[in-house]
Amino acid sequence: MDGVPRTTRSLPRPLRPALRAVTYTRLLHLLIAAALPLLGAFVLGPDDGPALLGYGFLALAPVPLLAVAAAVPATRVLEAMQARLLLFPGPHAREERREPRLAHTPAVAWSDRGRVFAWLVLRMWLGFVAAVTTAQGVFLAVALTSASQWRWFDSDVLPLPGRWHGAYPLLAPVPVAASLALAWAFGSLVAALAPRLLGPSAAERLTALEERTERLLEHNRLARELHDTIGHALTVAVVQAGAARAAGSPEFTERALRAIEDTGREALEDLERVLRLLRQDAAPPSRRPGLAEAERLVASARGAGAAISAEIEGPLESVPGPVSREGYRIVQECLTNVLRHAGPVPVTVRIAASADVLELSVRNKLPAATTAAAPGPGGSGLRGIRERAALLGGEAVAGPRDGEWRVRVTLPIQ
Repeated sequence: MDGVPRTTRSLPRPLRPALRAVTYTRLLHLLIAAALPLLGAFVLGPDDGPALLGYGFLALAPVPLLAVAAAVPATRVLEAMQARLLLFPGPHAREERREPRLAHTPAVAWSDRGRVFAWLVLRMWLGFVAAVTTAQGVFLAVALTSASQWRWFDSDVLPLPGRWHGAYPLLAPVPVAASLALAWAFGSLVAALAPRLLGPSAAERLTALEERTERLLEHNRLARELHDTIGHALTVAVVQAGAARAAGSPEFTERALRAIEDTGREALEDLERVLRLLRQDAAPPSRRPGLAEAERLVASARGAGAAISAEIEGPLESVPGPVSREGYRIVQECLTNVLRHAGPVPVTVRIAASADVLELSVRNKLPAATTAAAPGPGGSGLRGIRERAALLGGEAVAGPRDGEWRVRVTLPIQ
């Protein structure tokens, strides 16, 4: 309930701040900032001049030092850290961690340094006023409690008419309540100023949003890779197991088990790599396969019973890494779709690399009974192929033609 402890919920709302720890941690935060003017007051000692002029001098004298401190980039980090600890403790800290509003990086632009300077000055002034009012409130409460022993109190501090001296101790809670009210007000004000003056700038928020978008895109890419890898491995395993049971040949069963083992091992390696990236593990991720390993991919599909005719042309080793890796995944997804939707039918795979473009073509004969076994245009596999091609500036075309299901992908190399 807004971070209010259960023991204080039964109290009237105006009395709750007096029992909340955040009220006093915020007051401590302000008193720390008032150290410079208070130190100046102790050094200068009592002054018989105008009090307003003395307070003004104490409030303005430390400003040049604060300007120097604000010019140091790390000051923003230190001030933000102190604000998190003292301005937003307890339930407020948990809320702050869910939606950070204070900067975590040093100031870079001079506009950020200017906001830090404004924060330091305003915090010092509010702290100085809070220190003076708190000290005066404590002094007045103590004086009222023992006013009957101090003759000068009647005439100099709070004269009361007649014989009302015994009423002085009854007034002691008034300055205490006023001091607590001012401390709560100053603390709430400085807590409201902190996100505006110590929070990230517009450019930093935009950068953080871009980084978050990049992370989401990376997670989507990893999820698509898991779909391709695990889907391919499971499809090969299911087809191999079904073919081995139908064949009833020990030799074919041995080949099928070997293909299932190899495909499963590759899938486990890809799964470990993706999980390591998702966990942001410090260990370097394993290498992603590229088109140079297309023969292994074709052999795995052949082991599942598909009659594959592969044509590989051009220097695949010179294809840039991103294009080669995405091309491998595209061919893998195409072969997985063939095994899943059409079964062990004749397949023609063509991979051709030139100086400017990479061409990928996968054709398979459609089942004689119906063409509905081919993946539709809304399938996640074909959608993933089109997305991969579009991200690399290429295009992908898929659909039935002349009794075949054809997928043709063109990716620019340069």
